[in-house]
Amino acid sequence: MNIGILGTGGVARAIAAKLVSLGHSVMLGTRNVEETKSRSTGDTMGNVSFREWSQKNSAVTVGTFSDAAAFGTMLVNATTGSGSLPALAAAGENNLNGKILVDISNPLDFSKGFPPSLTVSNTDSLGEQIQRTYPKLNVVKAFNTLSSPLMVNPSLVNNGDHTLPICGNDAEAKKKVVSLLNTFGWKNENILDLGDITNARGTEAFLLLWIRMFGAFQTPMFQMKIVK
Repeated sequence: MNIGILGTGGVARAIAAKLVSLGHSVMLGTRNVEETKSRSTGDTMGNVSFREWSQKNSAVTVGTFSDAAAFGTMLVNATTGSGSLPALAAAGENNLNGKILVDISNPLDFSKGFPPSLTVSNTDSLGEQIQRTYPKLNVVKAFNTLSSPLMVNPSLVNNGDHTLPICGNDAEAKKKVVSLLNTFGWKNENILDLGDITNARGTEAFLLLWIRMFGAFQTPMFQMKIVK
């Protein structure tokens, strides 16, 4: 399958490398292709420079947001919360319509320092804003409640026995996303379908707690498990 990923950061790279290892064709989308390809310094999260990563992952191509959206039969939004709607606008509505978008983004606001707040919450969510803006796009919120290593290899914590919440309006779109997640190692019994996209209000707000737990544990290698 051709998959277009919007974003070139650590999350986008982790998802891209995993997808390629599973036999998919992947294009990363960015605002400025040449500037992205030339990046020679790592980031604050410990990721190597994009140039170094790209050399080791040469099967992953890079294009504009529009290129990546046109390329993918399924799309992934791995941009920042503040960058999501601008990136999708640059991708172009015609390149989005009728496709599935796995939305990993969270509307974190670091403008007043750490810990962050949310730019949208309570009565709305970024997932809903994306869905409202592009009604012909099937948005499935997933992967936004855990770190990127666990996204692509759930067995790294508790042998994969932990809970991944997802939500979205279209049942068939969610079914296709779950099938893809299965190939990542996620078991159906650990994928919790919360319902429609309004449930993104809850999963995005969970990041406020996740960040506090990250601080307490001093590692992102943890995830919730729902028991009842």
